[in-house]
Amino acid sequence: MCGHEAEQYSRRTILNVATAALAVGAAVALPGTAGASPARRRIPLDKISIQLYSLRSLLQNDPEGTLSALADIGYRKVELAGTYGRSATEFRAILDRCHLKASSTHVGIDGDLNQTIADAKVLGNTLADVPFAQFGTIAEWEAFAGRLNTAAVAFKKAGIKLGYHNHAHEFAAIDGVLPYDVLTAKTNKRDVHLEIDLFWAVTGGADPVELFRRNHPRVTQYHVKDRTADGQMTDPGTGVIDFPRIFAASCHTISEYIVEHDQPTDPLNTAKVGFEYLRTVRF
Repeated sequence: MCGHEAEQYSRRTILNVATAALAVGAAVALPGTAGASPARRRIPLDKISIQLYSLRSLLQNDPEGTLSALADIGYRKVELAGTYGRSATEFRAILDRCHLKASSTHVGIDGDLNQTIADAKVLGNTLADVPFAQFGTIAEWEAFAGRLNTAAVAFKKAGIKLGYHNHAHEFAAIDGVLPYDVLTAKTNKRDVHLEIDLFWAVTGGADPVELFRRNHPRVTQYHVKDRTADGQMTDPGTGVIDFPRIFAASCHTISEYIVEHDQPTDPLNTAKVGFEYLRTVRF
């Protein structure tokens, strides 16, 4: 999420959404089942990325040192969450010196869209995602879907694909209707892709595999963050979400597997743990 957008949307506020136990159970590994089938596939290195929001505490003061450390870990791609007081041109230069590509970015669409798109082009983004939206009525969600469609057309003309990143509340019904169903039904599937945050989807009671199957092939990005048995966020591969099951069902259309942790105690360790997990996981 870009700069001032972070405060506006409160993207990382922990949401008080009840977890649907059966759906969550389907998305987590059962004892003894995670490695039951022969490993056949892996994630290519050029599909592994990291959401820089996870490293915001380091990037503010030392963007070049932080990005260099990510490159040393093995990352080739990152997803942006603002440019930490630097212009798009300045931040792009840092990325280039660190041999990193910012293939994706989180953006708002209700401000100066032309400037947002111009900055995204300078930064080299080919994918952009709206990171957060929350409304109290279905009518408001429908109106937002319309704005997503309009913005997606503008991004498409610039060679950038626009998508939406979920939290958990999109899976909580309003008057019997799920906001996520509104978004997927009311946006143009050819223009608006989906970036599924696996932690928040599971927390909201959705089964990521069924979510993927219902929305194939517009699901093109995953935020890979894990969940403990009691619902806390944890580093990828250290919790109970059954990522091999999810990846096996969807790897043919996923272009980016993006490591993330909203509140890491040691951001660079989270980056390393997440990268090593995605590099070595088989499914």
